[in-house]
Amino acid sequence: MNKAEMTQRLERAFPTEQAGVLAEVIYDAYDALVKASDFSELKATVTELVEAQKRTEQRVAELAEAQKHTDQRVAELAEAQKHTDQRVAELAEAQKRTEQRVAELAEAQKHTDQRVAELAEAQRQTSDQLRDLIGVVRGLATEVGSLSRTMSYSLENEAYRLLPDLLRRNFGLEIEQKLVRTEINGEEINLFGRARRNGQTVLIVGESKLRLDMRSAERQEVFEQLERKVAAVREAYPGQEIMPVLITHYARPAFLQEAQARGVQVFQSFEW
Repeated sequence: MNKAEMTQRLERAFPTEQAGVLAEVIYDAYDALVKASDFSELKATVTELVEAQKRTEQRVAELAEAQKHTDQRVAELAEAQKHTDQRVAELAEAQKRTEQRVAELAEAQKHTDQRVAELAEAQRQTSDQLRDLIGVVRGLATEVGSLSRTMSYSLENEAYRLLPDLLRRNFGLEIEQKLVRTEINGEEINLFGRARRNGQTVLIVGESKLRLDMRSAERQEVFEQLERKVAAVREAYPGQEIMPVLITHYARPAFLQEAQARGVQVFQSFEW
């Protein structure tokens, strides 16, 4: 398995950064192990030595039986034995290095296991902190939502009290009864009232929004919502003139231009 494949498998249980660190540590430790080919070579060498030893003993037996050994052949055999002893010494040294390397790898594995345990504990702590953070964010969202509703109701209460005078000054409308929140044909109307101008009845149908500076999609949603409420009132009061209004603390100039083009009156709280 290469390092990338190992990282992908670890990412099933750990975050990407931790998985990468684990994969690197494990891969380096594995890469440092004595390869199987080293043991195969050692085995082959020992086998060769065993066979050489057999041949040597056979040759010694033959020489003893034939009594035809010469001093030169004895010297050759002694030299061969010397090489054999040297090779055995080399094998012993190789075995010693192998055992040392195995011990080093065992120690590295010990550190790896410790690191994995530390990472697992860090992951657990991160999960706990994330869970706590989610709880805090949810609590804040609830509080913000509650605060937003409170501010919206406060804005509506101001409109109920102060908007009639503004309608009288700017549009010559006299409110016949106080503005109220109500429901008409299944639609909740934030602001509803009946006014008269030049003897004609005008119905006030409005919505309240804290700010009117939304993006295009959100602006469209505000106007569509107001149109649904106007349609519900028009169905309940056919033939009556309706003035659609939006109440807000602040509206951006672009929103005011679009509202004017749609025939919607926007009242900002600083106008009271």
